[in-house]
Amino acid sequence: MAGKNNANIGFEKQIWDAACELWGHIPAADYRKVIVGLIFLRYISFAFEKRYNQLVAEGDGFEDEKDAYTMEGIFYVPEAARWSKIAEAAHTPEIGMVIDEAMRAIEAENKTLKNVLPKNYANQDLDKRVLGNVVDLFTNNIDMSETDEDKDLLGRTYEYCIAQFAAYEGTKGGEFYTPSSIVKTIVEVLKPFDNCRVYDPCCGSGGMFVQSVKFLQAHGGNRDKISVYGQESNADTWKMAKMNMAIRGIDADFGPYQADTFFNDLHPHEKFDFIMANPPFNLSNWGQDKLLDDVRWKYGTPPAGNANYAWIQHMIHHLAPNGKIGLVLANGALSTQTSGEGEIRKNIIEADLVEGIIALPPQLFYSVTIPVTLWFISKNKQQKGRTVFIDARKMGYMVDRKHRDFTDADIKKLADTFTAFQNGTLENVKGFCAVATTAEIAAQDYILTPGRYVGIEEQEDDGEPFEDKMKRLTGELSEMFKQSDTLQNEIREKLKAIGWEI
Repeated sequence: MAGKNNANIGFEKQIWDAACELWGHIPAADYRKVIVGLIFLRYISFAFEKRYNQLVAEGDGFEDEKDAYTMEGIFYVPEAARWSKIAEAAHTPEIGMVIDEAMRAIEAENKTLKNVLPKNYANQDLDKRVLGNVVDLFTNNIDMSETDEDKDLLGRTYEYCIAQFAAYEGTKGGEFYTPSSIVKTIVEVLKPFDNCRVYDPCCGSGGMFVQSVKFLQAHGGNRDKISVYGQESNADTWKMAKMNMAIRGIDADFGPYQADTFFNDLHPHEKFDFIMANPPFNLSNWGQDKLLDDVRWKYGTPPAGNANYAWIQHMIHHLAPNGKIGLVLANGALSTQTSGEGEIRKNIIEADLVEGIIALPPQLFYSVTIPVTLWFISKNKQQKGRTVFIDARKMGYMVDRKHRDFTDADIKKLADTFTAFQNGTLENVKGFCAVATTAEIAAQDYILTPGRYVGIEEQEDDGEPFEDKMKRLTGELSEMFKQSDTLQNEIREKLKAIGWEI
């Protein structure tokens, strides 16, 4: 299909095949570090080798100059860490030590990665024959040239493998990577600009930042003029985010370590132009009882059983005077009245902060079926006292039986609709978009479900009078019932003929 957002999972499937080589040889909790580390090494080597060959062909002798790579946003790979060296050692007893040494060589060249890269390949519990087979798969079967460079490569592959292992084990993966098309939609709506500060308080593998930099470059901006800040509580994911930024040449401040955003805000006094996030859905037991008087709860204390409105208020607290937020939330946050959440939502709406709501279609996530919505919150809205509602639940296409994705055209339509609203030129479209005033939202008990405002899509009039259509359809249904009875009788007769009775 033309214009698809390159959402096929062929690459992830190849990685999964490599992961399956490890199945039964290492604990499931350790496979991610092994696989993600190899993805990292293979990816940076592919990009390096491509640039290296280009420089050799130019003949100016710059192929060994680090700046010749970093100036192009390409990770410089020291000789000890190049994939050719790893591939050569694949079927030797030293393969684990060779990979660990590659990781150490990279950390020595890149101080921001110190103590970040996995160095567990020489572990005696990891079968070196199996490891060699996995290296072979990465060498011979995985073509990095087919990957779309604007994708969060590590993140989407990591989450895909988590989902696959979870399915095999009958457990939940526990971590939900934000699909690229959702991230791109948030970025296309928010439109980060030069000299801006971007923040994600639960940054995962850093996909929001990858797309933000790509957006800036695509619109003539300078990638070096975007300041990136993030925080992540999971140690492995925090390390993966550091690796992901290093691959992209993005200078990011993720703090000196992983930390819980609510209890140890690593950027407590910072204000940001853009905040983009996909916080954990409906997080319970987040520590509310120890944070009752927190300065961030300006619009009401969030309930102990659900952190959705804690995340929202944490982000609002960190907004610059003209700052904007784009975040993913489970649909329940649109209408819940539980434990004061309705009052908090009312206060946020009355403060004229909610700029827009987009209801997303199901099955966009690999491993989460819960319906979700995009919220857009702004400190200084262009359309005061008005909010745009968009129902995108019918948009997108099925990549496979379980997974849906947006096309680039879908994303553009959503972003253009939002822009038209901001410019005051948007016309309501039944079943798709509508603009509501704060008073109209109040009349709906401050519920933000888009369906309440956009209504039902108008059906095209086929010109057939209702009475005639009803008579025709009733007749057709009666005829179908007759055919069904005839068919059932034929089946009974045939079964009797072979000695079966029903």
